[in-house]
Amino acid sequence: MKPTRAGSTENISVSMPTELVSELRSRTGRRGLSSYITEAVRHQLAMDGLAEIVASHEEEHGTLTEQEIEAARRELFGDENAEGVERGAA
Repeated sequence: MKPTRAGSTENISVSMPTELVSELRSRTGRRGLSSYITEAVRHQLAMDGLAEIVASHEEEHGTLTEQEIEAARRELFGDENAEGVERGAA
């Protein structure tokens, strides 16, 4: 059964390097490409928003300390994940 889409959609044209498109299609199939790109854009927009929040905070309060960053990791990901991220494990 075809999944239903939330809200309306709009077709757009995007130019990408051929090798990137080939890799995407091999991972997603032709029909999964739009969903994959949509989720990637959602993720990037969320990261952009987070960067804006951090920049605004740092403008007002100065650079975040390692302790503040670690506290945010614990709050977002829990104690175990925060330690894993710090060591470079994702």
